[in-house]
Amino acid sequence: MGASQYAGMMFVAFLGLVIQYSLHKVEEGHVGVYFRGGAMLQGISGPGYHMMIPFITSVRNVQTTLQTDEVKNVPCGTSGGVMIYFDRIEVVNVLQQNAVYDIVKNFTADYDKPLIFDKVHHELNQFCSAHNLQEVYIELFDQIDENLKVALQQDLTEMAPGLRVHSVRVTKPKIPEAIRKNYELMEAEKTKLLISTQRQRVVEKDAETERKKAVIEAEKEAQVAKIRYEQNLLEKELKQKMEKIDDEIHLAKEKSKTDADYYKIAKQAEANAELLTANYLELKRIEAISNNNKIYFGQDLPKMFLNPQESVAAAAVTNSGDKSHNSNNKL
Repeated sequence: MGASQYAGMMFVAFLGLVIQYSLHKVEEGHVGVYFRGGAMLQGISGPGYHMMIPFITSVRNVQTTLQTDEVKNVPCGTSGGVMIYFDRIEVVNVLQQNAVYDIVKNFTADYDKPLIFDKVHHELNQFCSAHNLQEVYIELFDQIDENLKVALQQDLTEMAPGLRVHSVRVTKPKIPEAIRKNYELMEAEKTKLLISTQRQRVVEKDAETERKKAVIEAEKEAQVAKIRYEQNLLEKELKQKMEKIDDEIHLAKEKSKTDADYYKIAKQAEANAELLTANYLELKRIEAISNNNKIYFGQDLPKMFLNPQESVAAAAVTNSGDKSHNSNNKL
């Protein structure tokens, strides 16, 4: 093999190495930042293939989509001196592309260590040192996520604008075994109390339901009784009105009949007053005597058949006859 051929092969090999180390790929959702001699170069590259000077320039891919940083086994001391450990804390964050250069320049490509990981340790210890174990483990545990998110975002807005925290998830901390058992017993008692309270509420609710049903039934019966009473009262009032109308009709009929009888009697009396004259009465007397077939004997004759003058004369004759008879008896 000649020297020229060897030199050509070396040149091809060198060119291959240059291309291999100078050609690089930036994944989708990332940008490339470049360093030369430890100094960060101006500009960033988007997804795709790019070229750089091999062995002198290096590239780091920086993610610009949502990513989750996991902070594990975070120690935390409460205000009462109990040491607890948070097994895992997840911080969902995103770095905006226009802020990549400034943040990487100020905090390196591993910016999430000082801005996320270290900050989580600091804020969580600040929270624990201000509260006791009961508050951290039970009472205020549901607020740790939101408080940690707010504290992180406030510092990031001041120190690294463009890095945003979307959410924080905190797992239940690990506490000493003896204390954990006490909490479990306490939770068991609370559960029993809750069950008893719920059962009592159910009983009270059932009793309240029965009471309301009884009230509804009583109101229903009262309304029905009221309606029946009003119906009976209305029927009696109608009956009373009908009886009153019948009485008024009967009274009017009787009054009309009485007025008619009175009018008849009054008219008959007026007619009799005009008809019964002295001559008419004398005529009727004579007709009655002429129609009488009976003959009376004796001293006392019925006066009804004699006129007053004849009655007086007959009485005088009778008296004189009695006196003569008495004188003869004396002799």
